[in-house]
Amino acid sequence: SNMGELCIHSVLVTGANRGIGLGLVRHFLGMSNPPKWVFAGCRDPKGQKAQELQNLASKHPNLVIIPLEVPAPASIKAAAARVEEQLGGSGLNLLINNAGIAKPSPLDNETLENMTCVYTTNTVAPLLLSQAFLPLLKKAAQGSPGSALSCSKAAIVNMSSSAGSIEEVYLWDYGQVVSYRCSKAALNMLTKCQSLGYREHGVLCVALHPGWVRTDMTGGSESLTAPLTVDESVRGMLKVLSSLSEKETGTFLDWEGKVVPW
Repeated sequence: SNMGELCIHSVLVTGANRGIGLGLVRHFLGMSNPPKWVFAGCRDPKGQKAQELQNLASKHPNLVIIPLEVPAPASIKAAAARVEEQLGGSGLNLLINNAGIAKPSPLDNETLENMTCVYTTNTVAPLLLSQAFLPLLKKAAQGSPGSALSCSKAAIVNMSSSAGSIEEVYLWDYGQVVSYRCSKAALNMLTKCQSLGYREHGVLCVALHPGWVRTDMTGGSESLTAPLTVDESVRGMLKVLSSLSEKETGTFLDWEGKVVPW
């Protein structure tokens, strides 16, 4: 049924060529009332790793693949210009900062390079993307009726992880991944800051934990297999997004809508 389905004119998903990003794109395209524009940001749109995205684009004229090399400021700026041009005067309802990396280093092997590289992609890129797309998000917020915050109006969704929860330190025994954990804890703080800074512009901001999902990033060969499929996670997250309001801006929630401790 159509109950509670997210109703949006436009969405941009980063890291859209595989895993959760690709799953989100598929679900947006498959909605009974799909967005007029689904923008899929990926590093190499013509490359082998974006093949599935290309196949989808050939079937769905509302899917636009945007070359996006995060966190390069010039690439982000160019992407924002392309999206703005395509939208032709309307705003962007939803920015999903999903692109992320993990390097499996334990505490003793962490390096300056690892820490910096992971932080730059997982924390700095969402900051820069949000800055670049803020004018379009503001435009969407101004163009939608009522003052209440919602994802149908304008929202930034930062894909986080309970691996970055300082209280939970989820799956420590499975993998220390210190650089990844630090980057996600910082992303949660960024989300809180954005919620405070952008509330006056009508933009809702939320950090989402997709669950422990079977993707290339988490690997699938170990005896400990991630319990969730991409499909289950994405379906849950979209349901959560459709239900968000004023009181959830600046919060950290999981794919079932449960609050994750900071």
